[in-house]
Amino acid sequence: MSDSRIVSFLPAATEMAFALGLGNHLIGVSHECDFPVAAKTKPVVVRPALPLETMSLREIDVAVAERIGSGQSLYQVDEKLLRELKPDVILTQNLCQVCAPSGNELTVALKLLELKPEIVWMSPHSIEEIFGNIRELGQAIGRSDEAEVIIDSARARLQRVAGLTRNATRRPRVFCLEWIDPYYCCGHWLPEMIEIAGGQDALGRKGVDSVRTAWSDIAAWAPEILIISPCGFGVEKAVEQAKCLLQQPGWRGLPAVRSGQVFAVDANAYFARPGPRVVDGVELLAHLFHPELCDWHGPENAFQRVT
Repeated sequence: MSDSRIVSFLPAATEMAFALGLGNHLIGVSHECDFPVAAKTKPVVVRPALPLETMSLREIDVAVAERIGSGQSLYQVDEKLLRELKPDVILTQNLCQVCAPSGNELTVALKLLELKPEIVWMSPHSIEEIFGNIRELGQAIGRSDEAEVIIDSARARLQRVAGLTRNATRRPRVFCLEWIDPYYCCGHWLPEMIEIAGGQDALGRKGVDSVRTAWSDIAAWAPEILIISPCGFGVEKAVEQAKCLLQQPGWRGLPAVRSGQVFAVDANAYFARPGPRVVDGVELLAHLFHPELCDWHGPENAFQRVT
């Protein structure tokens, strides 16, 4: 399928497509597809239905819950543009209604297309399933060999990190926040990333959705390292939200806060998107947990200590 016309509804899928050398075949993306830089030059087929830029975290949480509860979509598909693009492959997901268009939006969109495209579903719950998505995309587009090279390289990097962190004298208690107002623990592949990086997060939910987490549970866990990784945001926004968080009563008593081990990270780049860069995310966490063992060779603005 060397002449494939691909539309991606999902930032992680867009990153996979570019990693497989399919950038020239990508003819449409979502509003969030910003990596690599070339992704931002593609026509935008999907946009959010909510004015997220003007809403607070609490307002976003409430509005999302209301729309999902009433069966409304969180995204708007540019139906006219989609018809004009005539894709023969669409990359999407059915994991999280908040992260990207899922089943309902796609069903409506497909009714508008004369020629029905192949749908590549990406709904991973673990790192291994992320690798499986890369493999499935490679098979669908005729890039299986390239997919295996990417997967083998990723596995080797993870094994290197695991080997380094096994030498750590201790595994710090970590709490990773995927949302701040209200508090949400981390879920799906993120607890696994923390484990490989040499930390332990008893509140994380491996392989399943993140959920609202009570302050009493967070306080009882007493994390020694606090990772602020709000889904959908980069490091600058995470820093802003973290500073608001640290003004809340009780947070100053956490061991992580007392010892200055609170870090805002680029969730969009390394944690929230189940794509190739989750491996970078593991390397980043390993550096934050065990800087004496693990260096960080990525961008300096990937994280920021919050004081």
